[in-house]
Amino acid sequence: MNILNFEDYIIPLDDWIETVVDWLVANYRSQFQLIKWPVEQTLGSIDWFLNVLPPIVVIILLALAAWRVSSWKLGVFTAVTMTFIGFLGLWEDSMTTLAMVLSAVVFCTIVGIPTGILAARSDRFEQVIRPVLDAMQTTPAFVYLVPVVMLFSIGTVAGVIATIVFAMPPIIRLTNLGIRQTPRELVEAAVAFGATPWQVLRRVQLPLAKATIMAGLNQTIMMSLSMVVIAALIGAGGLGVAVFQGLNSLQVGLAGIGGLAIVLLAIVLDRITQSMGKEVQK
Repeated sequence: MNILNFEDYIIPLDDWIETVVDWLVANYRSQFQLIKWPVEQTLGSIDWFLNVLPPIVVIILLALAAWRVSSWKLGVFTAVTMTFIGFLGLWEDSMTTLAMVLSAVVFCTIVGIPTGILAARSDRFEQVIRPVLDAMQTTPAFVYLVPVVMLFSIGTVAGVIATIVFAMPPIIRLTNLGIRQTPRELVEAAVAFGATPWQVLRRVQLPLAKATIMAGLNQTIMMSLSMVVIAALIGAGGLGVAVFQGLNSLQVGLAGIGGLAIVLLAIVLDRITQSMGKEVQK
């Protein structure tokens, strides 16, 4: 008897997964729609704010933010880059993409930093969550789209939810790492002076871990930007639509300017967040 005859002993894992997702959709779809609500409100507010402002105001605000956290050179670069994206005819798509990234980062930060703190304080919790984070980071981005569409339907909000799941691991990992790297002598000294665990966390560990946490935030933003493009496959708006339409209709130019705008936006966000991290280290 050949037990390695794979064709006769196939594990029906695909059927099991489909059964589980169908069961979730049939029994808990309303609960998943409740999860969708805060994401929808946050995304709608940020998207409205970015699109209701005149482009010149948004450009000036971004340039001032870049100048404030880094230098006038980054401010000028940001202003020129955003103006160039506008003249490509992709301003509204860029603002929608920026709103999706910011919305995803808000929820990744709200959930990711407390989870990273818990992981830093409990070895057992870290051991439990590590394989989950490994799976979240190594699972191909396209795989997220199927259950997200079934549970949250299609659209920009569903795209943001998929982005949140995809982009959350770096901020959890680096928050955990930053707190664990706090010198033990400083923690022991704080405890010796009567600090409570909350005071040790707030006044010693978090300030010293800020630079590492900012590095995690930078990685989360970059992963969010890469995922919002893929999310265009399920109806999410933004710059991913230009790339997707260009590929579908073989309009190389349209796909090219969409990709160029994404790269330029990524560079601006990367430089600003990197400068924020360096500012924290000073």
